[in-house]
Amino acid sequence: MNKMQEIRIEKLTFNIGVGDSGTKLDKATKLLTILTGQKPIPTKAKKRIPTWGLRPGLTIGSKVTLRKNQDAMLKKMLESRGNKLSENTIGAGTFSFGIPEYIQIPDAKYDVEIGIMGLSVTATLERPGFRIKKRLNKCKIAKKHLISKEDTINFLKTRFNVQFGEEQR
Repeated sequence: MNKMQEIRIEKLTFNIGVGDSGTKLDKATKLLTILTGQKPIPTKAKKRIPTWGLRPGLTIGSKVTLRKNQDAMLKKMLESRGNKLSENTIGAGTFSFGIPEYIQIPDAKYDVEIGIMGLSVTATLERPGFRIKKRLNKCKIAKKHLISKEDTINFLKTRFNVQFGEEQR
């Protein structure tokens, strides 16, 4: 296989949305810090939804982006799902899945202060040469170099032994 066609993980994003600021948000921030070892950044509401009590600029969650040691962390996250994903969670070069309770993650200990809380994990894949889309003079990536849904599925099957089936709950 051509070295320029090899797929690698660009980043892993962990996200917890709690819907309001306060103690729930503090617990979510603490959980992400424990799981990743990095400081989470707050996520803010963009729309006004009066029935939910949301307004633009209100902090409603937190997230962390990992750019190093992604393979080991992704392996642990997939193990918490039993190495099974639904094909509905796969996109072109990305895939996402949720973990209902963080205590399902291997080596994660239950913390009484946090309680039971879930999170979502999103992985972004790339090939060598993808950095040209981030340059000042934006360039397009050739169609044959883009990562398709089938490429993503094959990457997960070969690298992480992920099985695909019906919708997972």
